[in-house]
Amino acid sequence: MQLGQVLVDRGILSDRQLETALDAQRQRLIETGQAVRLGHMITELGLASEAAVVAAINENFRISVASLSDNIRELILHRRGSLAERLPAPAIPIWLKLSIGALLIVTVTIVSFSYLVISRQKERLFDQTVTVGTVSLNYFVNNARIPLIDDDILSLNTLIKEATETEGLRYAVVTDTRELIRAHTDVDRIGTILASPAPTAPLVTRGKITYFSLVTGSGEQILNLTREVVFQDKTVGTVHVGVSLDFIEQLVDREKGSIMFMTLVVMAVGLAIAAFLGVRFARPISQLVAATEAIGKGDYRYRVSLNRKDELGNLATAFNRMGEELFRHTLTRQSFGKYVGEEVLEMIVADPEKTWLKGHKNEATILFADIRGFTAYAEEREPEMVVEMLNTYFEIATRAILDYGGYVDKFIGDCVLGVFGVPVFRNDHTERAVRTALDLMDQLQQHSIHGNAMLSSVGIGIHTGRVVSGNIGSQAKMEYTVIGDTVNLASRLSGLAGPGDVLVTDTVCETLGELIRVEPVGPRTIKGKITPVKTFRVTFIKQRAHVKSAD
Repeated sequence: MQLGQVLVDRGILSDRQLETALDAQRQRLIETGQAVRLGHMITELGLASEAAVVAAINENFRISVASLSDNIRELILHRRGSLAERLPAPAIPIWLKLSIGALLIVTVTIVSFSYLVISRQKERLFDQTVTVGTVSLNYFVNNARIPLIDDDILSLNTLIKEATETEGLRYAVVTDTRELIRAHTDVDRIGTILASPAPTAPLVTRGKITYFSLVTGSGEQILNLTREVVFQDKTVGTVHVGVSLDFIEQLVDREKGSIMFMTLVVMAVGLAIAAFLGVRFARPISQLVAATEAIGKGDYRYRVSLNRKDELGNLATAFNRMGEELFRHTLTRQSFGKYVGEEVLEMIVADPEKTWLKGHKNEATILFADIRGFTAYAEEREPEMVVEMLNTYFEIATRAILDYGGYVDKFIGDCVLGVFGVPVFRNDHTERAVRTALDLMDQLQQHSIHGNAMLSSVGIGIHTGRVVSGNIGSQAKMEYTVIGDTVNLASRLSGLAGPGDVLVTDTVCETLGELIRVEPVGPRTIKGKITPVKTFRVTFIKQRAHVKSAD
C-alpha cells in the first residue's frame, strides 16, 4: 500500500490534500528535475506533521523509523518485500567484472568476425561451384549436339561416362526434346522420362544456364545446372549436371571448428589477462577500502603499502599523507581539548575563523589557584615526588574547572589559570567560578589526607570584569589566552590568599549578592592599583542544582 493511501485511510490526510501533495511533487520534479519523497512534500506543505506521518508509517508497515530522512523504502522491502528484494545485492569483485567484460568483448568480436568471414567464404565457394558446374555443362553441351542429332546413344554415354571422373560431379544427364533420357551416369535410367527434381532454393538464370539447389534422397545437397543443346537455332535436347554442395558445408564445418578452437584459446588468454589485471587493480583498492575503514574507526596511523608507479600508487601516497595529517590534527585536538574542554573544542573546530579567536573583549571571570610554600616544599623533596604531587594537583584542578564550564588557560609553575565566560559566554560565569573554587578546595582537602599535605595549601583568587581573549603569539607558536587588568588582579589575589582561602573582590560579591556568604578581609594594596582593593573570603555558597559544563 502506498504512503498516501495509508495516510488517507488513517484520517491524517483527505483525498483532496493527497492530490495537492502529489501535484506539488510532480511540479517539483518538472521544475528542478529532482524527485521529492511524498512524506517530505506533505510536511513541507504543512498538510501533516512529521511525527504523525512517521507514526503512521511505523504502525502500518511495522517498522521503526525516527524521521522521514531514514531509508524507509529499504526497511519496508527488508520486512515485506519478496525474497529477491530482501536478499542483499551480490557483491561481485572487480577482477571478476573485468574478466566477464573481457570475455564478452572477445566472444562477441570473434563470433561476429567469424560469421562474416564464413558467410563470405561460403558465398565464394558457391560461386566457384557454379563456375565448375558451368564449365562441365558447357563441355557436355558442345560435344552432345551431333550425337543427339544422329541419335548416337553410344557416343552420348561415352561422353557422360567421362563425367564420373570429375571430382564433385554427381551426375550428368542428356535428354532429347521429349525429356527422354538419352544418356545418364546411371545407365539403368537411359530411355526413361526425366523426373523434375524439387528445388530447395529459387531458380537462378545466368545467360543460357539455369541452376538451383536440391536435396537427394540420401540427404546430399546438389547444385543442378541446366542448359539447352541448340543446333542451328533449333533445340535438339537438354543437358543436366549435378555438382555436390556438401563439400562446402564440410569446409565450413572445419573452419568453424578451427575458429571455435581459436576462440576458446583467445578467451582463455583474455580471461587470464583480465583476471590478472583485475586482481592487480582490485588488490590495492581493497587495501584502500581497509585503510578507509581503519581511518573511519580512528586508526589514523594505518598506512597503505603500495609500491606502484601509477595513479593507484599516487592515491596510496596521498592517502597516507591524509592519515598523517589527520593523526596530527587528532593529537592537536586531543591536546587542546585537555585545556579548553570538549564544548569549546567543538566550537573551535567548527568555525576556526570566528572573531573570538582573533581577538575579542567581553565579560569573564578569572580564577587563579596557587600553592602556598611550594618552593620550600620542592627544595626538600626528590624531583619525582614533586612532579607526582603537581600532576595530582593539576588533574584535580583541571577537572573541577572543566566540570563547571570553564577552561584551563595555562599552568604557570604551581599556579592554575581558569577562565569562565569566554570563549563560551554564560550569564552565570561568576557563580560557576566561585562554585569551582569551593568544590576544588573540598577535593584538595580530601586528597591531602592521603599524605600529600601541599594539596591543602592552595590559595585561590577570583575577579570578574572585562578581558581581551584570542590567539596570541607568533606564526611558530600561538595559544588561546586572556589578558587584561581583570587577569592581573585575580593573580594578585591568589598571591594574597592563605592556604584554603578563596579571596574575591567586591565586584564578585556584588554580582552574586546573597547567593554567597563572605568574610571581609579588608582593603588590600595591589601592585598596579592606586587605591586599595576590597577583598573578601568566601565561606559558603547556597546550594542549588550544580551548574555543570553541560547545562
